[in-house]
Amino acid sequence: MEGTSRADGRNPNQLRPFSCTGNPLNRAHGSARWAQGDTVVLAAVYGPKPGTRKGENPEKACIEVVWKPKTGQIGRQERVYEMTLKRTLQSICMLTVHPNTTTSVVLQVVGDDGSLLPCAINASCAALAFAGIPLKHLAVAIGCGVVENGGVILDTNTAEEQQLKSFAHLVFPSSRKVVGSKEPKQKDVEFERGLITSISHGVMSEDDYLNCIERGVAASSRISDFMRKTLQKEAASVAA
Repeated sequence: MEGTSRADGRNPNQLRPFSCTGNPLNRAHGSARWAQGDTVVLAAVYGPKPGTRKGENPEKACIEVVWKPKTGQIGRQERVYEMTLKRTLQSICMLTVHPNTTTSVVLQVVGDDGSLLPCAINASCAALAFAGIPLKHLAVAIGCGVVENGGVILDTNTAEEQQLKSFAHLVFPSSRKVVGSKEPKQKDVEFERGLITSISHGVMSEDDYLNCIERGVAASSRISDFMRKTLQKEAASVAA
């Protein structure tokens, strides 16, 4: 699998070109346009605003997520995306800094060519940072697909996802740690401590899952470096 090329010419570990534009929306408190190949998501952050939603703890800040599909009405899958995003963002935000407030994160899908949820998570994290929302740490997401022969491919597109045996969307804390593909496939405490969110689909063995985590950790380091440089560049331009 290591030397196998995919339909778009990438090798199994190769990510699509990604880009991030900081604060493209003037009226939002912070925003980001994140693209991975032809998958593009625009994230806008509004807040913190006074008060929390019904049922939320007033001693902490509330994170609200609104998903807007490219076309049509929001459906069951989009509701799942909203809930996954909310839980993920709550885990990285310092919710006690601005208690009894609500921060809204609005996601607009501009293009969808696979790995949509990871792209949305990356866009949301960048937008929160641009908005100055207190974060415990940055987070990055990656899509990992398992093909029929058990090999793993990263950053799957739509055509690949339709052919996969299974796939996982993984979210890691931003880190420079890189795990090589020759590391032993076993339950590593570092993996379990570092994995923020994991959503899997299809039939996946334990070895398949651990392989996805292993490759995902390595890929997350590349995305982390890119996000960090993007945020630093934006901060430098604002200071200037």
